[in-house]
Order: sequence, then structure tokens, then C-alpha cells
Amino acid sequence: MQKLYDEVSSLDKRCYENFGLSEDILMEHAADGMADFIKSKFSKGSSVLIVCGSGNNGADGIALARLLHPDYNVKILHLKKPKSDMAKLQKKRLDAIGLKECCTIESCDVLVDAIVGTGFRGEFNPEISSVIDEMNNSDAYKIACDVPSGYKFFADATLTMGALKKDMYLDAHKEYVGDIKVIDLGVGRDIYECESNWNLLDLEDLNLPNRNKKDTHKGSYGHLACVVGEKIGAGVLCSKSALRFGAGLVSVVGYNTTNIPHSIMSSELLPKTTSAIAIGMGLGDSYSDMDLKSFLNNDYPLIADADILHMDILQEILKRENVVLTPHAKEFISVLRLCKLADISVDELQKNRFKYVELFCKTYPKVTLLLKGANVIIAKDDKFFINPHGSSKLAKGGSGDVLSGLIGSLLAQRYTPLEATFNASLAHVSLALNYTGSDFSLTPDDLISQIGKL
Repeated sequence: MQKLYDEVSSLDKRCYENFGLSEDILMEHAADGMADFIKSKFSKGSSVLIVCGSGNNGADGIALARLLHPDYNVKILHLKKPKSDMAKLQKKRLDAIGLKECCTIESCDVLVDAIVGTGFRGEFNPEISSVIDEMNNSDAYKIACDVPSGYKFFADATLTMGALKKDMYLDAHKEYVGDIKVIDLGVGRDIYECESNWNLLDLEDLNLPNRNKKDTHKGSYGHLACVVGEKIGAGVLCSKSALRFGAGLVSVVGYNTTNIPHSIMSSELLPKTTSAIAIGMGLGDSYSDMDLKSFLNNDYPLIADADILHMDILQEILKRENVVLTPHAKEFISVLRLCKLADISVDELQKNRFKYVELFCKTYPKVTLLLKGANVIIAKDDKFFINPHGSSKLAKGGSGDVLSGLIGSLLAQRYTPLEATFNASLAHVSLALNYTGSDFSLTPDDLISQIGKL
């Protein structure tokens, strides 16, 4: 698990004030880290073109050019005259060794974007936009210095300075960042970083529900009741996923429980041994409010997904102590409207996912939220996590039902809602990563079949 930050200028300031490290020293370490990365991937003599802006991001690029010269065939392209004090200083140092400059994007092995960093706001002028288009069309291995400039540059790797930035994990930015590596700035990350409420989940954070006790029985591992509705297939996928992920018993509950797998039980009412509930998947208009309230008249841990996130009864669900909501973007804006928190478009949400997740969690601190997307956000109260490991393989109907089953299974096995949610999310993406078929062919049943291999 790694920490995430809105900005790192305050962390840089701590280095100046507490550790006696100057801006110049931090920049030299940044450039040295980038140089080491390039040296680890490309042999001496490889051609490197560094495209620099006028500020400190450009200064990082200029320093990198100096460190790679003369072992590499380095050229530098200045889009603007150096303007910041550090850019001027680095340019002076570079001029002293007589490095080649060029005026256009040339063929190269490595192309480095050092145009603008995290402080850039607004739009590029047509000239710079044209240059970035040329860079994107290059066949070179592409590296972004700190962040891809304006999130317009398609990087193969982003070498970010000091610590991870939240902004890199917006859904719309996933296309641009490539592989992300943090460069130390003269002190290790454990010293450079301070506390943060936001964290990035690593695949190694997954805690599987392994059965370590010998004296147990099926009741030891909980009983998930999955309420099914019009589209019973969604509930069946949820139930099969839950059973495969360790729940001792799984029942589909409702009026329509025909043609279900033999390993899944069925009932019109919640079983007396229920330990967690899953509701919403394929629910449709099968039930009256009175029927739904009968399923909710208890204090079992509950995962709510899909159709129920558009219903007024959601207000009652949000009053529960142990509840998990798993909306995708369209469902989340419906939740925000029902809760009278915001009336926004999907586009507005996607641009401000962090803001609206924090707003929801401040209003409903007892609720655990999983906001689906290219980068999944998991949150409760003042604790926030991003799972960046999802892939387009999961963009298939039914994948979310499998996820609901994974969460419901862990709730039934007495994981806390937050633990159940981020562990299930990590398991979910791992199933897709482990799938060896073509990226377009993954089905929900493929996901379920992979669970036993985790």
C-alpha cells in the first residue's frame, strides 16, 4: 500500500526546512533517478530526445540531458526559453558542456516529455499541442517527467518525483500515465512522505479468506443471502462467486428461484442462518417497497448494487451500520441525487471523482463505498483507497455481479465492510490479470473459475 497526495510542494518544503536539502539538490536527485531508469533499459549510445518547457519540469529535463551526456546520443528541444530560476541555472550548466540542441521532433530511441508538470492548468497553445501530437506519433519509448504534460502525452512510463499524486489516478488519465515509478529526491519515501488519508492498493495487499482452522464446519464461514429479481442471472453469478470465494452457505432469495445451480440453496425468505445480504443485482421491479423492507428489517452486513441504487429505499439502507455500496459512475450520480448531495452529469463526476467521494463519505461516514471505474475508489469515513489494477477485460456485463459476490462472501465470513471491499476488489482485478485468454473474451464465468487459483 502506498500513500497518495494532492500535491507534493509541501513535502518538498519539509525537505528544505527539516533535512537541509535545497531545491537544487532535490532536482539533481530527480534527474539522476530518471537517468538511472533510462540506463537500466537502454544501452549506451542509444538516442534520447528531451523536450523541455520553460519551468521546473523543463529544468528536470535539462538536468537529465546533462547527466546522460556523453554516454548517450542526447538532444534537447526547448519549446520556450527557460523562465524559472532553476531552468535558467540548469541551462547554464548544460551550455557549459556543449550539448546538441534541435528544433523539431526527431527519430530517437527514447523520448522524454519535460514540458510542464503538476502545476500546469489550462490548455496548450496550438504550437505546443502540435508538438505533443508529433511526440505521440513517435515510435520511441516515451517517458513523462513527473506527470504527462497536461495529460495529453501518451507515456510508456511516468517517472514521478518524490511521491505518488492522486491526479494520476483519475480514470481519464489512465490512458496517459503508463507504468508509474516514484523517484526518490535525496531521502527515502518513508522520510519524504507524511500522513495521507488516500492510499494506493498494491496486489500484495490482498488478504484471501484462507481456512487456517481445522475444527470448523460450513456454518463457520457464514451464509450469504442473495436477493434475486427479474434478471435472475445476475443474482446467480453473485451467488456462484460468493460460494467459490469461501462462504460456507449461499442462498438465492426471492420469488423467482428456478433453474439455479445445485450448489446454491433457495428460499422466498431470508434463511435464519443468514450472516450477510447481497441485494440489487438484476432486481428490476420484482418487489414492492414493503417486500424490500422485509429483506432489510435486520442488522446483517449488506452489499447494495445496481438497481437498488436508483430506488428511494436506498435512504433506509444508508442508515445501516455495516453496508457497502458498489455503484458505477451513472449509478453514483443517482445516489448523489437521491441523497440531495449533488445533481451532476457523469462527465462532471469523472472530472471530480475524488471530490464527490469525499463529500459522500463525509455525509455517510458509516457507509463503505466502492466507486467502479478504470481506477476503482474504495472509501469509508476519512479512509480512501484506489485500486489501479483493473483492466478493460472487466468491461463485460456480469463482472460487477461477480464482484458483489466476492464482497458478500467476505462480509458473510465476518470481514469488516472496508476490509471485505478492498480485498474483494483486489481479488476481482487479480482474476482478470490471471486470465490468459484474449482481452475481449473474458466472461463472468471465466472470472468465477479463476477464483480457486488465487
